[in-house]
Amino acid sequence: MSGRFRHAMPYGAELQGDGRTRFRLWAPDVVQVQLELGQGGTQPMRTLDDGWHECLAEAPPGTRYRFHVGKDLRVPDPASRLQQGGDVHGASVVVDPVAFEWQHGDWRGRPWHEAVIYELHVGACGGFRGVQAMLPRLHALGVTAIELMPIAQFPGERNWGYDGVLPFAPAAAYGTPDELKALVDAAHGLGLVMILDVVYNHFGPDGNYLGAYASPFFRKDGPSTPWGAAIDVAQPPVGDFFVHNALYWLEEYRFDGLRLDAVHALHNPAWLLSLAARVRAAMDGRQVHLILENEANQAHLLGPHRFDAQWNDDFHNALHVMLTGERAGYYGAYADDPTGRLVRCLGEGFAWQGEPMRGKPRGEPSGHLSPSCFVEFLQNHDQVGNRALGERLAELVEPKLLEAALALLLLTPSVPMLFMGEEWGSRRPFLFFTDQQTEELRTAVREGRRKEFADFESHGKGDVPDPNAPATFERSTLDTTEAGSAEGLARLTLVRLLLVQRRQYLMPRLEQARPLGARALGEHALQAHWQLGDARLHVYCNLGERAADVDAKPTPDARWLHGEASAIAALAEGRLDPACTLVCLEPSA
Repeated sequence: MSGRFRHAMPYGAELQGDGRTRFRLWAPDVVQVQLELGQGGTQPMRTLDDGWHECLAEAPPGTRYRFHVGKDLRVPDPASRLQQGGDVHGASVVVDPVAFEWQHGDWRGRPWHEAVIYELHVGACGGFRGVQAMLPRLHALGVTAIELMPIAQFPGERNWGYDGVLPFAPAAAYGTPDELKALVDAAHGLGLVMILDVVYNHFGPDGNYLGAYASPFFRKDGPSTPWGAAIDVAQPPVGDFFVHNALYWLEEYRFDGLRLDAVHALHNPAWLLSLAARVRAAMDGRQVHLILENEANQAHLLGPHRFDAQWNDDFHNALHVMLTGERAGYYGAYADDPTGRLVRCLGEGFAWQGEPMRGKPRGEPSGHLSPSCFVEFLQNHDQVGNRALGERLAELVEPKLLEAALALLLLTPSVPMLFMGEEWGSRRPFLFFTDQQTEELRTAVREGRRKEFADFESHGKGDVPDPNAPATFERSTLDTTEAGSAEGLARLTLVRLLLVQRRQYLMPRLEQARPLGARALGEHALQAHWQLGDARLHVYCNLGERAADVDAKPTPDARWLHGEASAIAALAEGRLDPACTLVCLEPSA
């Protein structure tokens, strides 16, 4: 069924259907705001209560506009749907949201327990059209959800996306708004869920003018963030700005879910719960999923009618230490007992549930939560790109060991996530890249990265690549020719087979998943068990170099989902082979 969709915003540029457009801006620090249309003159906006300014003007789709908020200050619309030429300092453009006709407007989404996420960077995959071309391959692989790193308009042509300053405008470097809608529409036609990474905890350092005319947008006291003053979502106009942003991407662009970046920097869990409630109330039966990144491990934010899941950095960090032996930086907190930390993740969710971490309590009890409340991964943009040289695990870990870790990831009940290229064992680096527009910012970013890695001696050898150099981005783009090598084809075959097993045997039972306990079997080995409705899932994993003793007695009618025959035979004799993951499903007694 086709359809046309828009999200009615209480600010920005809203077409009225009679050739006129209503413009509205929150500028509490300014007595008078002027609207500039095209290359012409300006007209005054009417001053409303509580810092709002509004006017109606003849402005059809395609009209360029800016706001004059001071004698010499002209700014784009913070709710701009499109920036002329992608310039964060330039004119915004009036957009007709319903000009695009959707071919799959009746798509209602998929349940969360079916999610197998594939995270990607749109620019590194060839823009919106490039990602759309990837969809059939990812669908055939067994991926069910695509997660885009942030796409909000940023300065320049290259950026991870976390320097966005206009959160409603898709980055022009990636394509047009209609090309983004075509990508989402095509995904829905294949039965794929589309998730967008959004950033509500800070703005980038170039192009954010809000402090000049709406200073209450930021907290004047209290905790700061790594990016400066914290955003004050407790202020109704500020909190509503981001709620409408969430609804905009879900309604106007038909995304099926949002991943909220670093919400611990907002210092306001109550607002997060209110956002979740308002989104749920507006979805009219659509299956929409909300995911957090939250260093605070606040389990009370997760579960039915709240947030579906959180990225589980504890799982990644503990597993990374087991695989690589790295102990520098944040890995140091896991180095004393990585296997024990991983065991707790498999059995209870978070590794830290209120215990001190680096001298401060971290986390809340999470053992009562469903395994689907945790998104787990071996790699993601942060954990690869925030290495000095952007090495992937394929450069750091032997293939057989990495294959055992992949089986642990893909055949356990939590929601698994792959990072682009991981499915064929890509060795291409994913580096941190930007395109800052001033020498001052270029220098600050370059020197900041070098300083950051002073504590990460294990993160590669050699100088940190200049984030601003075009070559840094070019080295990070996805190279699909790797997938055609013998090693690439073998890894693709493994991942595809693992996902077939997940889809056939785990997915139908995952809604009823509950942990039955996990324990260490030695320095780098463990076992974990789950009740999955009418069956029990048993996982035995050894990421060490020596065999581990194990007391495992799967019944004769157990179905082995993964494992070589020789390793299964060894298990029956009480030995778990090194670099090995064995998975079976047996009927409940």
